[in-house]
Amino acid sequence: MEKDQGRAAGILLHISSLPGKEGIGTLGETAYRFADFLKASGMRYWQILPLVQTGFGDSPYQSVYASSGNPYLIDLFALAKQGLLKKSEIAPVCHKGAVDYSFLYAEKYKILRRAFARFDQNDPGFCAFVEEGAFEDYALYMAIKQRSGNKSFDLWEKRYKFRDGRALAAFKEENKSEYLFWLFLQYEFFDQWNRLKAYVNGLNIRIVGDIPLYVAADSADVWANPRLFKLKGNLKPRKVAGVPPDYFSATGQLWGNPVYDWKVHAEEGFAWWTERIRRAFAMYDVVRIDHFRGFDRFYEIPAEAETAAVGRWRKGPGMAFFDAVKAKLGDLDFIAEDLGTLDAGVYRLMKKAGYPGMKVLQFAFDGNPSNPYLPENIGENSVCYTGTHDNDTTVGYLASLEEGERAAVLARIRAQLKKQNIALRVSGIKSAAKAIESLALSCRSRTAILPMQDALGLGAEARMNTPSVPAGNWQFRLRELPGNGTAASLKALVGLYGRGKGEE
Repeated sequence: MEKDQGRAAGILLHISSLPGKEGIGTLGETAYRFADFLKASGMRYWQILPLVQTGFGDSPYQSVYASSGNPYLIDLFALAKQGLLKKSEIAPVCHKGAVDYSFLYAEKYKILRRAFARFDQNDPGFCAFVEEGAFEDYALYMAIKQRSGNKSFDLWEKRYKFRDGRALAAFKEENKSEYLFWLFLQYEFFDQWNRLKAYVNGLNIRIVGDIPLYVAADSADVWANPRLFKLKGNLKPRKVAGVPPDYFSATGQLWGNPVYDWKVHAEEGFAWWTERIRRAFAMYDVVRIDHFRGFDRFYEIPAEAETAAVGRWRKGPGMAFFDAVKAKLGDLDFIAEDLGTLDAGVYRLMKKAGYPGMKVLQFAFDGNPSNPYLPENIGENSVCYTGTHDNDTTVGYLASLEEGERAAVLARIRAQLKKQNIALRVSGIKSAAKAIESLALSCRSRTAILPMQDALGLGAEARMNTPSVPAGNWQFRLRELPGNGTAASLKALVGLYGRGKGEE
């Protein structure tokens, strides 16, 4: 994070979780009003999850293209203002409940196709966008995928699977409308996103985005760059990513993403990654690197394995990667997601890179005085969170504890409050959750980020994601925007702990 920001605070809420008329949060009017709420709350950061097009499983950490924008987030009412839709045509996707991705897949793309049918494909801005070619691989991939019955690219006809130049050129010409439809979606998404980002930045609020370490096996990234991944001759993964068995899982986690062939990346000067990062910083002001430890060492598993128990640790690119990126792009504002089981190599890489790590207070109260997440042990070069999108809400976390364990955690929270000279009374779950919020804002971390659910004191029903659970995730939405009273309370709290300075 930028050093000249001083002590600051922010809110974590993904675009999809915004309230509004459509069945998912969008880049429309509600996003602008939420930015106004952040300004009124004294916040300097708005953290979101990856904005990429989601696929099977609905996860923003599994995308058909790592630099794409999610068509679900396109504001249909803005398209109506362009004359591309009638408001009555938007009605089928209008509801205020949790996000229903299967419904969106069935209905929103129909509406977007109707808008495209009315769009002037000779629009100068669109023509320049197409000519630039930044989404060429994506549009071809999606068009072929649609014409191939939505099959994974490794099951396509060989001429498309192995990217025969003549075959691809002929396909593009014969399926021009389908190809241009996918480019239209990216054109409209980025037009709306760039407008929103300019507005947010104009409020002196910076946007924190997110780069997943790995990409999906069935993606335009792998299809267009098979040499960069450990694949078999048939383009199926040879080695896949995951984490080994630990206290939480006897068999580990088998993610299934193809792992990188870092030797090839190094030989090419990390060009693919550098371009990916360049595009990320064109979208965001600060970028969180998910699974940062994978740059030091990564865990690879034979693709045919049924569990992660048979994997092996391999050496990652290390500091050579970040030196190469810096040489081409200059100093960048990264946050390193350094959670989980770490070792000396990761700590060395963190120190060399100098990026702030993450401190999550839900992990702090185990009774170990050396716990690195305890507020008293947190250093300045870090970003403190009450929880992340992978955690339960703080209220949900406290409610899930056994009575005896919860009593012990509450006692430890009281002890931390006393050490930080914070005069708060902790008598139960709600007051303990508010105390953790205060501890996050009061600690030495240069930046503190509160999930919106925690700022509102919501329970487990508002959880965003449960890792390793394949269904029911990423669906949370606010019922309505927080009001002026919430903004005033947050602004007072942010100011109390010296995080409201530097506002314009």
